[in-house]
Amino acid sequence: MNEHTIPTNDPAAPANRLAEQAAQELLERSGVERIDLACTLGSGWGEAAQALGEVVATIPAAEIPGFHASAVSGHAGTLSVLRTPSSKIVLVVGSRTHYYEQRGVDAVAHGVRTAAAAGASTMVLTNGCGGLNPDWAPGSAVLISDHLNLTGVSPLRGAHFVDMTDLYSPRIRDLARQVDPTLPEGVYAQFPGPHYETPAEVRYAGRIGADLVGMSTALEAIAARAAGMEVFGISLVTNQAAGISPEPLSHEEVLEAGRSAAARISGLLTQIIHRAMEG
Repeated sequence: MNEHTIPTNDPAAPANRLAEQAAQELLERSGVERIDLACTLGSGWGEAAQALGEVVATIPAAEIPGFHASAVSGHAGTLSVLRTPSSKIVLVVGSRTHYYEQRGVDAVAHGVRTAAAAGASTMVLTNGCGGLNPDWAPGSAVLISDHLNLTGVSPLRGAHFVDMTDLYSPRIRDLARQVDPTLPEGVYAQFPGPHYETPAEVRYAGRIGADLVGMSTALEAIAARAAGMEVFGISLVTNQAAGISPEPLSHEEVLEAGRSAAARISGLLTQIIHRAMEG
């Protein structure tokens, strides 16, 4: 585990201490010394875990300090530790906590902070989202080049000023385009949820620079950068955003898009992650 001392006057100390406890428990129960890379699997991405490597341990998330059983259909609710063919250790977080669950922003960032405390230097964040570009049909994978945090909160506290320039790793985005040169990229806007965005909100997001809208990822990415991790984000367009498509939005639509694209996006993500760790 990363060795560092938490100042007693640090307003983030309780959250960091809980992450260290979670990391210690996770490493002990999985029997590994450290995590090399962590990956949070959002809606539609669940099958990717099976392709990343050999399962070392699968632990119900609620058994690890600070984690909770998944509250969203389509999320596994487990923490899985895998060993890749090159003997790298990957943590798959299948128990993302969303801001709309009202557990607080520290709970949202807990998976990222635990991964960092367990040694991970790279954080891969995936999600299912609405697309503003009508050329991106449901099932399209889109690299995240930047984000708009529209939640009104931050996982950071106090005078903790963290540069967000190039937050989403140009290196790994380049590797992703080596795997699939046709991959587009765009700006992801995180809304607080849990309701879907209105057509007016989608138009507003587009005018301020968003290409994708969803309810996760940005807060986790901020926490990962603050922890010194390299961050890679990729979205699965599960539906066209409100007002782009005349059809009403539903979570079943999100799940169906994930099921339809599962084999293709699992293979894509696996290749990207393996290349990222080789570098």
